[in-house]
Amino acid sequence: MAQMLVLFVVPALLALAAGWDLASFTIPNFLSLSLIAAFAVFAALTAIPVSEIGSHLAAGGLGLAGGFALFAFGFVGGGDAKLFAAVALWLGVPHLLDYVLIASLFGGGLALLLIGVRHVPLPANAFAQPWIARLHDPRSGIPYGVALAAGALVVLPQTEIFHRVLI
Repeated sequence: MAQMLVLFVVPALLALAAGWDLASFTIPNFLSLSLIAAFAVFAALTAIPVSEIGSHLAAGGLGLAGGFALFAFGFVGGGDAKLFAAVALWLGVPHLLDYVLIASLFGGGLALLLIGVRHVPLPANAFAQPWIARLHDPRSGIPYGVALAAGALVVLPQTEIFHRVLI
């Protein structure tokens, strides 16, 4: 069960968050809450030491504080901030900086890609899909949930949690 959470449930929730953000520029609360609940189940199933749980809770708290600071300054949306905190909970303090750097690189690449694509006219039939039109609109933001999910999928295999389920 713990293996299934790390190898299937968490990646599926991340993919769903990325897709949802890409299509609507929102990340529903139930996705971040599901990641948090999955971590609680994982911790109970694997009997993680209290000190290690403390590291994960600290990472989640730091992620929430940092995410909401970015939200307060208008750099990311509220869903992005909550997703960042939920992912940080899974990764723990030792991998938090790696996650920030990798997700930032993905976010920068995504921003550059969208800036470039937004300068190219879309075929008329593409505007029939509201999410494509919204994504192409230069006044729209950047769906950073995509970068946050991609960064998490890159860092997660490096974590103790991931290695714990493979043993």
